[in-house]
Amino acid sequence: MFHTPTRETLLCMSLAARPGNFGVRFHNHLYEQLGLNFYYKAFAPTDLPAAIAGMRSLGIRGCGVSMPFKEACIALVDEMDASAAAIESINTIVNTDGHLKAYNTDYIAVAQLVDSHKVPRTRFALRGSGGMAKAVACAMRDAGFTDGLIVARNEQAGRALARTCGFEWQPELGAERVPLLVNVTPLGMIGDQAEVLAFDVDAIEAADTAFDVVASPARTPFILHAEKHGKQVITGDQVAAIQALEQFILYTGVTPSEEQYQAAAAFARAI
Repeated sequence: MFHTPTRETLLCMSLAARPGNFGVRFHNHLYEQLGLNFYYKAFAPTDLPAAIAGMRSLGIRGCGVSMPFKEACIALVDEMDASAAAIESINTIVNTDGHLKAYNTDYIAVAQLVDSHKVPRTRFALRGSGGMAKAVACAMRDAGFTDGLIVARNEQAGRALARTCGFEWQPELGAERVPLLVNVTPLGMIGDQAEVLAFDVDAIEAADTAFDVVASPARTPFILHAEKHGKQVITGDQVAAIQALEQFILYTGVTPSEEQYQAAAAFARAI
């Protein structure tokens, strides 16, 4: 049972086209466990500038930013941390007395996961070209991946991301087969594309590792098919948990213990 909010309660929020419950459950669970007077709520804004202005004027302490707002928020903040400025993509905003500073904790999460899963630095194909795709592609580049293919129908955005990271671009994967497949699009996400495979079955079955950033559901059709064929998988809820922990620390200044973090992640996944 969460504590009853008071006028002193600090509010944190997230903005997404399709809000999920992972962040809500993760943050509020930790607030409760650590006795912090915070409350977290997810929103689907219809007017992004007004939402960010509301964050500033209402003293909302922190804001998580999800698809499709990661780039659109750049013009609305006062300062960009190096983690966001380097890849021109925001997923976290911290409000300090009306000053809005932006960060990108997705980058940190991806870097940690490719290392902890000991993913070989082989050729990979990444589907997507938006703000989250920038974070993932840059994190992989900086983790030592040099042979990458950006798969994006948006030629301008796809070529620009490929050029930034020193990778190639194609509108579709086609007949090419690579050891590592990465989905950074809404394909497989709860909604009207929930049943869509991010890559065709032949490509999945030829790969060694499947990495999907979609967190809701954690096991998308892409991940389920990869698991069925014995592939190593990295799931979106793993990304969500690590980046949410980094956000929590930025918002509160408190670092939970490993046990507290794992308990919050488990609670958030049990939806």
